[in-house]
Amino acid sequence: MAKRLIPEEEAYRLLRGAGIPVPASALATTRDEAARAATAIGFPVVMKIVSPDVVHKTDAGGVVLGIGSADEAGEAFDRIVESVASRVPGARIEGVIVVGQARPGFELIIGGRTDPSFGKILTFGLGGTLVEFLRDVVVRVLPLSEAEVVTMVRQLGAYRLIRGYRDYPALDEAVLVDLIRRVAGLFEADPYIAEFDLNPLMLYEEGAVVVDARIYLDDEPVEIPCTEPEAIPPDLFLPRSIAVVGASTDPRKIGYAVFRNLLRFKGALYPVNPKRTEVLGRQAYPSLGAVPGTVDMAVIAVPAELVPGVIEEAGRAGVRLAVILSAGFRETGEEGGRLEAEVLANARKAGIRVVGPNCLGIMLPPYGINTTFDPVSPKPGTIAFISQSGAVITMVVDWSLPEEIGFSVVISVGNQADLSFQDYLRFAEQDSNTRSIIMYIEEIRDGCSFLKIVRRVTERKPVIVLKSGSSARGQKTASSHTGSIAGDYAVYRGAFEQAGVIAVDSFSEAFQIAELLGSEGYPRGRRALVITSAGGLAVLSSDYAERYGVDLIELPPDLLAELDSFLPDEWNRQNPLDLIGDAGADRFARVFDALLRREDLWDIAIVIAVPSATMDPAHLANEVVRFSEHTDRMIVGCLAGGDSIRAGLRILREHHIPNFEEIEDAFRALGAVFAVREPGGAGG
Repeated sequence: MAKRLIPEEEAYRLLRGAGIPVPASALATTRDEAARAATAIGFPVVMKIVSPDVVHKTDAGGVVLGIGSADEAGEAFDRIVESVASRVPGARIEGVIVVGQARPGFELIIGGRTDPSFGKILTFGLGGTLVEFLRDVVVRVLPLSEAEVVTMVRQLGAYRLIRGYRDYPALDEAVLVDLIRRVAGLFEADPYIAEFDLNPLMLYEEGAVVVDARIYLDDEPVEIPCTEPEAIPPDLFLPRSIAVVGASTDPRKIGYAVFRNLLRFKGALYPVNPKRTEVLGRQAYPSLGAVPGTVDMAVIAVPAELVPGVIEEAGRAGVRLAVILSAGFRETGEEGGRLEAEVLANARKAGIRVVGPNCLGIMLPPYGINTTFDPVSPKPGTIAFISQSGAVITMVVDWSLPEEIGFSVVISVGNQADLSFQDYLRFAEQDSNTRSIIMYIEEIRDGCSFLKIVRRVTERKPVIVLKSGSSARGQKTASSHTGSIAGDYAVYRGAFEQAGVIAVDSFSEAFQIAELLGSEGYPRGRRALVITSAGGLAVLSSDYAERYGVDLIELPPDLLAELDSFLPDEWNRQNPLDLIGDAGADRFARVFDALLRREDLWDIAIVIAVPSATMDPAHLANEVVRFSEHTDRMIVGCLAGGDSIRAGLRILREHHIPNFEEIEDAFRALGAVFAVREPGGAGG
């Protein structure tokens, strides 16, 4: 495929055909033609070079503004041609386009490109010559509904200027939304459009116009396949019997570590090793075919070149799922890729689904299943963790033990030769133990399919993603502003947000949000109460609430009167509620009871406490648990301190009530949820 920049006059015609407003224009190849065209269009006009070799026209001296007469138009033609020939030697000059000069307005950009994973994406943001510097843009994957376009516009940092700000009048938002929809429709409908910039787009109090249009066409249709895998049986990952091919008695080998980790499995467990009659106290078998019972899952830890044969044998033995830990496949190069293709072909012929290859394995702690060679096993819990890196899993599992965080599912996806992120998401969605899902992603191959599935999953269970690769790699060859500002990472973040996925920047943030939403699901709304005995933290809470979009409600007179009846005279009589430093758990409990009687007022209650002589952390934690058990609103703990509060933290964790030692983290987590999911929607 070959991408070419079409002449701007052709770009204008394309846009006019889609009902997108552009200025009057004409192509001139001589100075006389330029003078006549300018006169016909009406002054003032702008003249710009037309050359497939000049991307940034202004830098090449290829733009002249404010031309007010026919003579000036002729002179501008000569000046443009001479300047471009001098600054861009060898550039092909096809002429000069004469364009009616738009009056000054609010400069925006609409751009598009074809992402290799997600397909056609649209970028909208502040435009002009500083677009890469300002980077106030929103990225979305097509197709787009009108509601999604409105969200794009209102998510822009500069939206306050569009809706009107102080002495600045409101601009024509309705026309802007319609224009973006038309551009998106044109891009989606034309398979030959590969990339484009409409920059600047001038927005006015009434109306808008696309001033500059740079559109690249491909000589072949630009199409990204979008498939959706068939749903896997829910019990595929819940075997009644497991065989470890390559089970070993040598502690230095992976087969030893895997088999040792599976000794807690309550089903039938078979070591397969042709050189051993017994492995770790279990009778060993020379092959899968020699195993006396049915094998549901085969864990394969043998050299890569042996794996195709093992898969063939597994097919004859009736294996449903193969977990291939072995490395040496596509990740090693062409020969490894050929070997992986052979493995996949054998698996498909036998009807076997494959995890990996080149993966750490899978863990299902509630079922005693750990097919990995990780030296430790995680505790059972409610978080599903799906990772593209095995090393990340070993790190996270090791970290989780002292933090007392448990998992429902842990999956290392490996090369995803067969089963992919989409399949594991579906399994986690169906798993009754899973309340929230965390994913570590390096790359998604079929972004369109991923979005289809993850959109559905996020309606039922929260999905939190940490995506690596936020650097600007891959943008050096960008041929447009859009290619520069909508790099890989920006596209992923935009796609995640569009699908209701919560994108985070650290594992600590991921687990904080997973525990927050895993307690009682998405909050009903933004209305919040803060209850604390620390005046300074009450003030900080107000700051954080404003920063992260948490609405602190006003206390109505009847609730104030009830609280006045038992709180000290010195309490602050506002939200956040400062119960005074000598507050004990009983004072908190009476406030909780009052709030339970008025739970129509609030959606979230944040309880903040610090160590004091009058506070028993365990007693307070039990009161928070009671508070949570008597409401379906979200209860968030912020018991902050050191060893003196450990007993309270343990009680909260046992009852799945999230606790944040840093109170800003609690508000930041809520803000991250609100950013992608307006409370009160489906699943809220």
